[in-house]
Amino acid sequence: MPDKLMRLLRSEPAPEPPRPVMLAIAGDSAAGKTTLTRGIAAALGPDRAAALCVDDYHRYDRMERRSVPFTVLNPECNYMSVMEQHLQLLALGRPILKPVYDHSTGQLVRPVLVEPREFVIVEGLLPLHTRLSRACFDIAVYLDPPEDIRRKWKLKRDCAERGYTREQVLAELERREPESDAFIRPQRQQADISVRFAPVAGHDARPGTPLSAEILLRPTIQHPELSHVLTDDDRRTVHLKLMRDGDGRPVDALHIHGYAPREDSAIVEKAIWEQLSFAPSQALAGEGLPDKLGEYAPGRRSEPLAIAQLLLLWHLLEART
Repeated sequence: MPDKLMRLLRSEPAPEPPRPVMLAIAGDSAAGKTTLTRGIAAALGPDRAAALCVDDYHRYDRMERRSVPFTVLNPECNYMSVMEQHLQLLALGRPILKPVYDHSTGQLVRPVLVEPREFVIVEGLLPLHTRLSRACFDIAVYLDPPEDIRRKWKLKRDCAERGYTREQVLAELERREPESDAFIRPQRQQADISVRFAPVAGHDARPGTPLSAEILLRPTIQHPELSHVLTDDDRRTVHLKLMRDGDGRPVDALHIHGYAPREDSAIVEKAIWEQLSFAPSQALAGEGLPDKLGEYAPGRRSEPLAIAQLLLLWHLLEART
């Protein structure tokens, strides 16, 4: 089968130069995929990381989609076979000529050449939808914010950046709901890591407090060891515990509260960073932890976001060895 062949090819001894490390970040529209991707790519730098969005593989532009019976969340509305082919090429270290969908105009514009780097970060609506596409990735992530928060984010973004009215966004959300349920949310079960940014239930946070994060670490890949650093007894704002996921599978759940003091989150960051199998100072060009992690707006920082990005950065760097 093509997906098994792809896994075999990627498991062969690395050529020179080595094949890229591939990270997928899947999730519904306005789930925070681009924000999560941006900090990781910035930490690695453009010479080492290439980031691309598979929403560029839309089959129709915005005007044409008015006459089709499905939305962009449906695989039928996307060139999935081309996406699979391009992911395979990138995973094997080969360049692609990627289509481009301009979200500001709703138009399909001139393709761009994407050269694989040491790391390739792929985000979008459907990167984990097929077996073949999943076989191209070393690490798979699903962003899973509560629906009320995601809808607020989508309203804010689409009205401010994409020229939609509030009524248009709300109507499109309702139209998309069946396909979100059918095609987007099932990808969560295919992810090694699930990330949910949301307020802490029952906690009266001050206005402007960043959202907390629950990061589920499935045993499908090896994660940094944190149990000796964090327990429910000694970390009230950052803690790790074993729990059952919705399907009954056991997972480690790392909770980082948005109101966590910087000194608590720094303990987690240091614990993750020091578990690299090589000297942390060799991981990136600069010394110490990347300072751009956690930025979600100019001058605004979220400790839960920083830890989520750092955890994925650790996975990328470890997969390289």
